[in-house]
Order: sequence, then C-alpha cells, then structure tokens
Amino acid sequence: QIKDYFLNYESRTNDLTVTLGRDGSLIQHTDTISESWKVTLADTGLNTMTGGRINKIRKYVNNERFLCTYGDGLADINFKELLEFHEKHALGATVTAVRPTNRFGALQIDENEKVTQFAEKPKSEKWVNGGFFIFEPMIFDYLDDECILEREPLENVARSGNLAAFKHEGFWQPMDTYRETEELNALWDQGLAPWRNW
Repeated sequence: QIKDYFLNYESRTNDLTVTLGRDGSLIQHTDTISESWKVTLADTGLNTMTGGRINKIRKYVNNERFLCTYGDGLADINFKELLEFHEKHALGATVTAVRPTNRFGALQIDENEKVTQFAEKPKSEKWVNGGFFIFEPMIFDYLDDECILEREPLENVARSGNLAAFKHEGFWQPMDTYRETEELNALWDQGLAPWRNW
C-alpha cells in the first residue's frame, strides 16, 4: 500500500480532469505539487525486528548520517534543534527522550493515608525512548539482520558512551492501541494536532 501510494503520488495529491468515454483522457494539474522528495521504499521482511530493519537499509544510507523513527508515534519535535543537539555532542547516536503521560491519575498519599494531591494523568518523571533517532554510520557496527534495536545494539552504544539523549518536553504520543488511534484522529479532525507544524 505504501509503494502504491508513492507510485501514484501525483494522481493522489493533484487535481485531475478525467474525460470518460471512447476518447477519454486524463489531465493531472501538477501545479499543486510542492514536494521534491526522493523516497526509497525497502522491503525488509514481515518478521524482521527493528535493528534488522535498519541493518537491511545500509546500502541506501551510503555511509551518511540518517534520521530514523518507528513510525507509530507522533510528536512536535523541532528537527533542526534535534540535529544541532546531535552535532554539538558529536556522538554516534542520539535518541529523543520523552516523558509520557501516565495513563491513570496519580495520587500523593501522606503517612496517615490521606490523599494530599490528585493529578489527572500527569507526565511521568522518567524519560523514555521516544522513537526518534539520529544515527551516524557507526550504528551498523552494532547491528545484524536479526537484532532488536532497543536491546543489545542501543545498550552497547550507550555503554560505549556514544549515545546522547535529546530531551523533548513538547507533545509526544504513541499510537500503540485503538484508543490512542481514536484520540489522535480526534485531535486531527478538530484541527488541534500539535504534530502538524508544517
């Protein structure tokens, strides 16, 4: 479906004039296209894990720095700031750290078992992997076709002192459940999508 989308991108995103019948014709009004993208679609296999997927695109990266995301989370990250942060730290990899919103309200309880504070779905105090990365080509030294990125590869990059954390305080939301999908679609439909910053 993704390949089909890009193969038919112009007809999907431009106005069309279609004349039906025996002498039918199609005119694409391409004055509405503004993107000049180069998109490589690599089929890495249905059961390939996250690190293996990255390893299998090595030939397309051409020994250059690249950005990477899982694709199942949305954020209003300023990518220019993320890139500047990565260049300033001059390490092999940068992960975007986020503090997710807790799914449930949090209670603060005193020694007499009285609730002293109630916070509805506060942000977590812990930083987690937000799924947006910048990698230098050295990341391929830590990968193979079977690995899970978040396990040995990133653990080893961190142990080697080569992993920086860009702390993103803005909007971040995974789309792991049907409920999250519904919430994110509602934000989009209401024109309130914080990640739409273009």
